Amino acid sequence: MRIDIISAVPELLDSPLNFSIIKRARDKGLVEINVHNLRAYSTNKHRRVDDYAFGFSAGMVMQIEPIDRIITKLKSERNYDEVIYTSPDGEQFNQKMANRYSLSENLIILCGHYKGIDHRIREHLITKEISIGDYVLTGGELPAAIMTDAIVRLIPGAIGDEMSALSDSFQDNLLAPPVYTRPAEYNGWKVPDILLSGHQAKIDEWNHQQSVERTMKLRPDLLK
Repeated sequence: MRIDIISAVPELLDSPLNFSIIKRARDKGLVEINVHNLRAYSTNKHRRVDDYAFGFSAGMVMQIEPIDRIITKLKSERNYDEVIYTSPDGEQFNQKMANRYSLSENLIILCGHYKGIDHRIREHLITKEISIGDYVLTGGELPAAIMTDAIVRLIPGAIGDEMSALSDSFQDNLLAPPVYTRPAEYNGWKVPDILLSGHQAKIDEWNHQQSVERTMKLRPDLLK
């Protein structure tokens, strides 16, 4: 799998893409992640990639030319399953999307910045707009890192116990059940007896019941 991330501030992605599960997946050759500095594709001598908005609107807008140049270059080298734009008004990212994109061969993620991008990019170059929530961030680098993490950890071999990913919250529209580890009792607080029973069928039943109850209490919208 290959993920190409386009950013006007690529330094923001240095840390999240070079540690933990993502780093291990890269080291194993399970995923290739390339971060492209959008400014390298600017024809402006100061490497600017933004300009004032037409119509006297407030804020700066990312220009169409450098974005078109980098996307055109990448698409000339390989086929992409999706060209994603991180936008607060896009479809909200969820586990089903992560599952689907983990099966992709090649993805482009364009990080929004400033007031946004020239709308013609959204009309002609972008195939999917994705938001990570109903709020506005300074740029799309953090959403890009979040989506990349959620996608990469689902690639077979990325995490040690592949079954662990299948039992995560949201995989079946339920929250995960509570989990415990040793000691079985601490400060008078005890682990539920069922989890110490060794009876796997009853433990599975308890886990499912807990998932349903937690979902009804914390995220009833998932059950609709």
